[in-house]
Amino acid sequence: MTDKPTVLIAEDEETIVESLAFLMEKEGFNVRIATNGQSAIDMISQDIPDMVLLDVMMPGRDGFDVARTVRTNSRTKHIPIMMLTARTREIDRRKGLELGVDDFVTKPFSTRDVVARVKALLGCDTPQT
Repeated sequence: MTDKPTVLIAEDEETIVESLAFLMEKEGFNVRIATNGQSAIDMISQDIPDMVLLDVMMPGRDGFDVARTVRTNSRTKHIPIMMLTARTREIDRRKGLELGVDDFVTKPFSTRDVVARVKALLGCDTPQT
């Protein structure tokens, strides 16, 4: 891992992207942004991030499809994935976990809570500056 871990935010809601990106950068992360599933897959394959924050409902390929693609590729299957979703049904959560998603956060959520969970998943609990 580099000095500054890279987090890919794959989310199509601009306000969520802005607040997450701001806090993640403030905490010392490099942030990349994808606004649809296909661009997330393309970005992951070009430059593997340390973590992916993945919205379930995105244009084109949804978050489940992106997670499946990441998990079936030997170069990317190790990347921690946190799914962000407005879906609260247990079947959706189970589907994500069966795909190997590491964490599942339901919208609306606290962006500070998401940052804390990212740090815990990456093993960097202390702020990096």
